[in-house]
Order: sequence, then structure tokens, then C-alpha cells
Amino acid sequence: MRGNESRVFLIGALLLFGVWIPAASDAQVSVDIHIGPPPPYSIPASPPVVVIPGTYVYMIPDITAEIFFYGGFWYRPYEGHWFRAHSYNGPWLNLPPERVPPPLLRLPPDYRRVPPGYRRIPYGQMKKNWAGWERQQYWARDRQWREGWHGKPEERGMGHGEERHGGGEGRGGEEHGGGHHQH
Repeated sequence: MRGNESRVFLIGALLLFGVWIPAASDAQVSVDIHIGPPPPYSIPASPPVVVIPGTYVYMIPDITAEIFFYGGFWYRPYEGHWFRAHSYNGPWLNLPPERVPPPLLRLPPDYRRVPPGYRRIPYGQMKKNWAGWERQQYWARDRQWREGWHGKPEERGMGHGEERHGGGEGRGGEEHGGGHHQH
């Protein structure tokens, strides 16, 4: 029986020692939860974007995935998490909540309802000019951007061939011809 008593004593001592050590030291518990990237969403050609009224956030319209451009990066929310990439096709890296730019968290509730005729910006034009547009507050001169996507087309000055952006002088070098596309 002596061998069994020694084993019980040893097991008891290990349990006591195992419980006692974390309590006596400042043990820390670290949990690392790996959030996988969103499912791939491949866009075959450089997509046009629209600027969301009241923001300098651009989104790719007419697709099921939510993909935004802001501050030089592409962002994608998925299942309660945010992901960031250098390209609209990824690869997507998990972004800690505190690193999500505030404008992405404050989008207007109707941002997905892009009205027909709202200006689609060619990808290359946006990529070339976004920083200057933001620095110069370019979109603040646009009435529809200031007022949002509400109202009737005639109230927004749309459908009449009007150019809302004033011919392009001093606007970061973008082209204005054919800026309004009907879908």
C-alpha cells in the first residue's frame, strides 16, 4: 500500500502546487482568437466607385459584398469584423477594432441606396485623385454630396445634363466628360 499512498500524496502535492503557483504569481492569461478572412470576392476589372455623401469614403456599388476605399486602403466588414487590404480584391487582413477609421463606422444608414445616375467615378481617376480631393475638400463643393441621396432627381439637378462639378478647373486633374452614368 505504500506505493499507492506515495502516488496519492504526489498527485495531491502536484494539484496543490499547480493551484498555488498561479495564485502566488501574477499569472496572465492570453487568448488569441484568429479571425479568418472573408470569403474571396473577385472583381474582374477595376471597378468604378461612388463617394458616399457626407464622407470621403468610396464604395463599389452594385455588388453584394461591402467594399470601401478610404485613406489609401480598401476595407471590408464581414461577420462583425473589419478587414483591410491594399487592393479591392484583397488579400484581406483582420483589422483590430481600434484601427478601423471612424468614418467607416459612421456611414449614413442609406449609403447602399445609390440613386440612378449618381456619378460613378472610374477606378483610375479615384486612385489618382482621392488624396487631393480630401485635402482640398473637393466633395464639399458638391450639393448632392452635402445633402445626401434624398429628394427627387430634378431637385438634385440630375437628368438635365447639368454638370455639378463646374468644368473641372482646379479639381485635381480629373476628367469630367461623361461623369454621370445611367444604370
